[in-house]
Amino acid sequence: MADELKRRDFLRASAAAALAGPAVNSARGANGKINIGWIGVGTRGNAGIGWLHDAAPDQVRLTAVCDTYQGYIARAKDRVQTVWGNQPDTYLDYHDLLAQPSVDAVFIMTPEHLHHDMAIAALRAGKHVYVEKPLAHTIEEGWDIIRAWKQSGKVCQVGTQNRSSSLYKKARAMVQQGMIGDCHYVRAFWYRNSAENNPAWRYAIPADTNPSNTDWNRFLGNAPKRPFDKHRYFQWRLYWDYSGGISTDLLVHQTDIVNFMLNKTVPLSCMASGGIYRWTHPDDDRDTPDTFSAIYEYADRFHLNYSCYFGNDHYGYGEQLCGNEGTIEVLNRKDLYFAPELLNGKASEQVKARAVVHLNGPRDFGESDGAINHFRNFINAILGKEEVIAPPTVGQQAAISGHMATLSFKNSKKIVWNESAENYHFV
Repeated sequence: MADELKRRDFLRASAAAALAGPAVNSARGANGKINIGWIGVGTRGNAGIGWLHDAAPDQVRLTAVCDTYQGYIARAKDRVQTVWGNQPDTYLDYHDLLAQPSVDAVFIMTPEHLHHDMAIAALRAGKHVYVEKPLAHTIEEGWDIIRAWKQSGKVCQVGTQNRSSSLYKKARAMVQQGMIGDCHYVRAFWYRNSAENNPAWRYAIPADTNPSNTDWNRFLGNAPKRPFDKHRYFQWRLYWDYSGGISTDLLVHQTDIVNFMLNKTVPLSCMASGGIYRWTHPDDDRDTPDTFSAIYEYADRFHLNYSCYFGNDHYGYGEQLCGNEGTIEVLNRKDLYFAPELLNGKASEQVKARAVVHLNGPRDFGESDGAINHFRNFINAILGKEEVIAPPTVGQQAAISGHMATLSFKNSKKIVWNESAENYHFV
């Protein structure tokens, strides 16, 4: 797309526009399949190797894996051989993987501070790109990725996989059918807990980790330079240098799916607060909060109340759409509930006639969440059969919401988004 096209045109793009129709022709390697390179094979990347096989075993071949920790490379190589039946090429430097003309598309599942450089390099190398959420580590970096994507003509999917969940698609359809009437208020939450000896996001560090088998400089990328620190490497979500914490890991999923269900984009303002209240051991050097709340105001008199806490998981995860005529809840990505607002028997006959609904993802749709569908949608888009449901324009909308919360929290001020100028200020 031409350089003079304003970013606000991207911002106003919606998932509905993304579904207008296939725009990319099929691209297959010499083996008749789409050859996939995988950048980042840690916890989620390793799991994704199996999900991709479930999603599109006959359309793709996983031919290359890349990571900066040798142990992950060895594990991924074994997993590809077990799941896919072939031996992948392995790389420490993602540039070397991208230089391979046989690689048609890449999955980027690295810490978020690396998304910007990796995604842009991949698009410029002519690869289709699946990049985990958030799209980028800052709002500005997100715009860079959008420009590179538009210039490339390649398919790019952002990993906000709830959009591919049948439960959430059903919730969206129910909203569009008028089941809950006007909706001006949503409550979204994600609560977790863990034992004292396993604090949140303190992922296990492999015993053999050392500077010789862990490429610290490549992990840092453009982040501030520091001496080797295995905690920062394997537990990167706890540090601002590499992550937005709750805002860009958890919150982004939920603001994005509220956008999807209610046809919203970017909020007008956000006020966030919280802190490190749960994990306060003297040796715990985390930066990012374990307790977090954000209040969003949108256009059209819409309010989103978000909360997250790592010290109690009784209420789990969910979004509650509080309409004037009914309520939709999607809980733990597995259950959808609808109930009409009966107003103590004074509701209209039309509303009273709406039946209570309970749908369960595994039982009614044969899926535990939207991840496999999301992968399949990406592959079908490369084949020219569909458009991706979460292109970078939509991924940027979700990311902006997360970044606004982080910026509000860090500055202890309300942040206001200026859509026409595509920037923000504090009040």
